[in-house]
Amino acid sequence: MAIVRSFRDLKVYKLSVSESYKLFVLSRGFPKEERYSLTDQVRRASRAVGALIAEAWGRRRYPAAFASKIDEALSEAMETQAWLDHAVSCDYITRPEYRTRDAAWQQVGAMLNKMIQRADDFCKTASQS
Repeated sequence: MAIVRSFRDLKVYKLSVSESYKLFVLSRGFPKEERYSLTDQVRRASRAVGALIAEAWGRRRYPAAFASKIDEALSEAMETQAWLDHAVSCDYITRPEYRTRDAAWQQVGAMLNKMIQRADDFCKTASQS
């Protein structure tokens, strides 16, 4: 297992940033009338995941605060999936694209859930610094 020195080293952070960018590109094709609703919401929720992971990393001295921020990131990942549900139901994205993006966000969620369960492991290194 590689040594994690920064939130940028976390696989879940890298995946969330990559998937957020893919949603940004995909959402460029949404109708103009969705600019201030679906488009902004899916972009905001997906981008929040990485930001919350970074915030959690900064709070590793406090396991409860770390877990709380990761839990917020999990909520944003699930919100992203809900917006994807709307995008596919409105025929803004194809079923195959939906399945691919949804599976990726499901994977992000699973990784975040494991981080919550192992919060003490992540926080040990911060308290030893």
